Amino acid sequence: MPESNGPKRDLLAEKGVRADELAHFDRITSRRHFLATVGKGAALAGLGVFGASPSCSEGPVQPEGDGVGAAAVGLPKPDMIVHSQHPFNGEFPPHLLAADVTPTARHFVRNNGSIPERAMRRDAQGWSLTVDGEVHNQRAFSLDDLHSLPQVTLQVVLECAGNGRSAFAPTVGGTQWIRGAVACSEWTGVRLRDVLQAAEVTEKAVYLANYGEDDPPFSRGIPIEKAMDEHTLIALKMNGEPLPAAHGFPARLLVPGWIGSSMQKWLNRIWVRDTVHDSAQMSGYSYRVPSYPIAPGDQPPEAGMAIATSWVVKSLITAPQANATVQAGVPLSASGHAWAGERRVAKVLISTDLGIHWQEAELIPPANKYAWYSWSTELTFASKGYYEIWARAFDNAGNAQPFRQPWNPKGYLGNVIHRVPIVVSA
Repeated sequence: MPESNGPKRDLLAEKGVRADELAHFDRITSRRHFLATVGKGAALAGLGVFGASPSCSEGPVQPEGDGVGAAAVGLPKPDMIVHSQHPFNGEFPPHLLAADVTPTARHFVRNNGSIPERAMRRDAQGWSLTVDGEVHNQRAFSLDDLHSLPQVTLQVVLECAGNGRSAFAPTVGGTQWIRGAVACSEWTGVRLRDVLQAAEVTEKAVYLANYGEDDPPFSRGIPIEKAMDEHTLIALKMNGEPLPAAHGFPARLLVPGWIGSSMQKWLNRIWVRDTVHDSAQMSGYSYRVPSYPIAPGDQPPEAGMAIATSWVVKSLITAPQANATVQAGVPLSASGHAWAGERRVAKVLISTDLGIHWQEAELIPPANKYAWYSWSTELTFASKGYYEIWARAFDNAGNAQPFRQPWNPKGYLGNVIHRVPIVVSA
C-alpha cells in the first residue's frame, strides 16, 4: 500500500468500509504508486497497449490514468455524462434515449473495476466458459460451442440498480446516477438454460454464482429458476455486432427484468451452487434493500435486508427536453418509455399542473417481453409561464410510481415519477 494513502485508508476503515472495498482501494492506490515510480509509458507498454492494432478497439488507443484507459475502448461516448473515469461510469440525458432500440453509442456504461485486457484487445483466443459445481457434466464451453446452440435475439431493458440515486433524500453514497443509466438494446445469444442443460445440472442446484474477468473480481448470482427462464441469455452480440469491450466482450449474462448487476459482464465461469451465493456483492448491504419500509436516513440491521432482484414500475420522459421553450396554444408532442421488471406496464398518466389533473398517454406494446413500452400524448398549454410535465406509470398489479422516493441506505431501485420542466412563451 502506498505510504501516502495510509491515513486515507484508515479513515475509510473507521467509517465501516467493507474489507473487499478496502482491498479495491489498495489495488488502485498501488497501481498509481507503480505508475508514478516507473512512468506511465513503460507500464502501459508492459501491458501491451501500444502494440494493440486499431482493429482491436472501438476507438483510438489513447491510454490515460492508471492503467489501460477508457479512451482505448471508445469511452466516453459522445454526449455522455461521465461520473467517473476509474472505474468508468457514464449515462445519457433522457432526451437522447428516445429510440425504441437504444444504439450502442447511447447505452450507459457501469463498471465496478477495470475492463479486462482480453476485452480491450477484442481477442477471444483461449477464452472459455466453465460451468461447474452442482452439475453431472462439468464443461468448458468455447465461443464455437456457444454459437452452435440455438441463437435468440431479444430487446431487453438493462438498468443499473442505482439509476435515480441522485433523487434520494437524504443523499446516499455511490455513483450519483440521474435518470439515464437505463437502455433497451437488442441482444443476441444463447439461452442460459441450454448451457446448463448441456452441463446436466443436478437436483441440488439452488443458485448460480457468476464470475467474469474483471479486476477486482465482481461476482453475483441468480436463482436457478430465473436462470432456466427462456428469456435469460448468455449474450454474444449487441445490436447485431460482437459485444463491445465496455459491455462485456466476449460474453455476458442478460437477466431480463432484474437489476443490471445480475448481468455479469466478461463472463467466464458459472458455479452452480446448492445454496444462495454469498459473495461480497451478495452480502451485507450490497445490492440489498430493506425488507420493510424504513424512515429516510435509517440504517436497518443486515438481517432486515433482502437481495434486490427485479425492477419496479418506472417511466422516462424523452421529449420534450428539460428546460425546452414551447409556444402557448401550439400542440406539443410528449413521449417516452415505461417498464416494470417482471410485470407488465398497464398505463402511463401525464400531468402538467403538478399532479392535479392527469391524462392517459397512448401506450405502445413492447417488441417482446422485457423490452420497454413506448408512450406518447399531445399537450397544449393555454398561457405562458413555467410548467412541469410529470409522467407516472402503473403496472398490471396496480403498483404506481411514487411521488416521493422511498428511501434505502444504498439508493437502489429509484422509481420516483419523472418531472421535466419547460417554459411556455406567449
